[in-house]
Parts: sequence; C-alpha cells; structure tokens
Amino acid sequence: MGLTVYSRLPRRRTFSGGFSALSLGDQMSLLQSAWMEILILSIVFRSLPYEDELVYAEDYIMDEEHSRLTGLLDLYVSILQLVRKYKKLKVEKEEFVTLKAIALANSENRALVGEVGLQERGEMGVEGGGGGAEEEVEQRRVSGTLEQDSMHIEDMEAVQKLQDALHEALQDYESSQHQEDPRRAGKLLMTLPLLRQTATKAVQHFYSIKVQGKVPMHKLFLEMLEAKV
Repeated sequence: MGLTVYSRLPRRRTFSGGFSALSLGDQMSLLQSAWMEILILSIVFRSLPYEDELVYAEDYIMDEEHSRLTGLLDLYVSILQLVRKYKKLKVEKEEFVTLKAIALANSENRALVGEVGLQERGEMGVEGGGGGAEEEVEQRRVSGTLEQDSMHIEDMEAVQKLQDALHEALQDYESSQHQEDPRRAGKLLMTLPLLRQTATKAVQHFYSIKVQGKVPMHKLFLEMLEAKV
C-alpha cells in the first residue's frame, strides 16, 4: 500500500517512499493495527456534506433512525461526533489524507484498549454458553489485552522517521495554508484519540456479530478482525 500526499503540501512531500521502504512485515503490522481507523476517516470525510447522516458507501447512507434499527446507534453517535469536530474545523482533503497517514504510522504506539475504559470494552457483549473462543475473547477483554496492538516492529527507527516526516508535513501545511490559526495542527492531532476509541468500538461491534454468527462476512474482513483481537 502506498500512502502519498500530493496536493498542496509544502515541497510536494510524498510518503509512498517512506511507507514502501518499510519491511513487508512492518507494513502489514501497521495496516492490521490501523485499518479500522483509516476506514472510519474515509466515512467521516464522505459524510461532511451531509447533515446527521453517515455515508458508509455512495449507495449506503444511514441516519439516526436507520442506525437504531440496525443496531449501529452507538457507532453512529461516535462517528457523528468525529464528523462534527471536522466540520467545525473545516478540515480539507489534504489534512484528511495526512491524518490517515499519521494514524497508520502511529498505530504501533497505541496503548491497551483499556484506556477507553472497562465500560466501553463491555459493549462488545459477547454471548455464549461458556468455554471455547468466546470465553477466551471475554477473558482477554476483561484483562485489558483485547486489541493490544503490541505488534512486532522490525525497524522502529524507520517507522519513527516516517512519523516525524508526517508530523512535520502537517505542521508545514498548516503554517502555509492556515497562518491565522497557529494551533490548528494540534487541534487536528487531538482528534486522533477519539478516532482510536471509535475504531475500537467498531471492531468490538463487528467482532460480536462474527461471534454470534448471524451475518455472513467477507473472508478478508474476518481475517482483519481476527488480527485485531
């Protein structure tokens, strides 16, 4: 996967080289950790022109009532909170692309899902008669190791260089395009913890559906879910 920021970023920075220069193992580790955050940012960006509706796909738009009927109300509320934050900031496409890249590069730094609290971990709502995979997932969730994301990084120095380059690019962009708001880069970065918490909710929700076995899921999606837990 190549993440490239073309557009108006100062000195026309490109980051496809920084990511593709990582080992394949490190690329896959970062992607497995951050894929839900990247997907949610895409949903948020598509939803910006809409009022209290989430655009999961061009032909699949959900409002509050639809979300309630399909059991996605909690996720709807969380994603909508992000949409409103980015609307208020009037976030531009270049900034969204850079935030995606930062979320990807920083995914090796995330703490235990316990940082969002026992209550949110409990929202997974795994049901079962005891024993087996469901019980193991529940035990890991309670102990705070669900979605631990302590993936093995082969070359931490290279990942850190990519992180530094992305943060510098965001700062440069804001300095050149938004001189009237010297704190804008910080405001954007402060949205990332909420993005992470929202991604955790999404993974927990879809994994609970997977455990219940009521809805068929694409093999690749299942593999990505398994990698998160």
